[in-house]
Amino acid sequence: MSVLRPIDLHTHSSVSDGTESPAELVRAAIDAGLGTIALTDHDSTAGWQDAFDAASGTGLTVIPGMELSTNYGPASVHMLAYLFDPMDATIVAETARIRDGRMHRAERIVERIAKDYGITWADVLAQSVDGGTIGRPHIADALVANGDVSDRSAAFKTILHWRSGYYEKYYAPSPLAGVRMIVGAGGVPVLAHPATHGRYRVIEDAAIKELKDAGLFGLEIHHRDNTDDGKQRLYQLARKFGLEVTGSSDYHGVGKPNRLGENTTEPAVLARLIAAGTGSAPFVG
Repeated sequence: MSVLRPIDLHTHSSVSDGTESPAELVRAAIDAGLGTIALTDHDSTAGWQDAFDAASGTGLTVIPGMELSTNYGPASVHMLAYLFDPMDATIVAETARIRDGRMHRAERIVERIAKDYGITWADVLAQSVDGGTIGRPHIADALVANGDVSDRSAAFKTILHWRSGYYEKYYAPSPLAGVRMIVGAGGVPVLAHPATHGRYRVIEDAAIKELKDAGLFGLEIHHRDNTDDGKQRLYQLARKFGLEVTGSSDYHGVGKPNRLGENTTEPAVLARLIAAGTGSAPFVG
């Protein structure tokens, strides 16, 4: 396993809302000079084997992972899950429920949007892959293809903004249930980009302590969407509760401006993460 080249622990493929297949993602990571990536598609492990196959013989290490959807009150909170057992019965059932909820929620959003714009559910399906996790990014891509907005970012700032009147939440477990589920499957949970709206939107100390006591490994602090004041608050929480600090690009291909390797994780942190995971193993290409 390469720990001398950069480590990016948060990337997406077309299995969820990235624009590149797992194999294309692996090639992009190699071209970017990375030594290790984690494939963390939303609520799905369907891309793992394709990523492993593409990485074989390349020298790239692939950490099997997932970005698990959770809800904390009215807010959506994402939990990065690494090295868990993909066949764990609880994870299989819960992620299927989440994906089903996402899809039906997306259908309802499209029904509302279709009253004012020309897209259909078929247009959204055309932007996804079979078996993938369908969500708002695919609606955004359909709006782009229909000429209603210029790109995904514009879609999320306008038509898909939560204040637009089209927005709707979807089922997801609590962050605490998510951590327990990941740990129960031998995995390692890290709270994803938890300060995207500043220090005052970071989960409260008591909740972070509860997550830590349940097995939370770390906080994804080095991420372009965390605000500067939010990062300072996260560093305080990491020190207070003995949590690891990770960094990642949250790469989505051309779906977001995020570039591979723009934020990275220290090799020592990766080593501790791997030591903590017992549900699956890194694939060393």
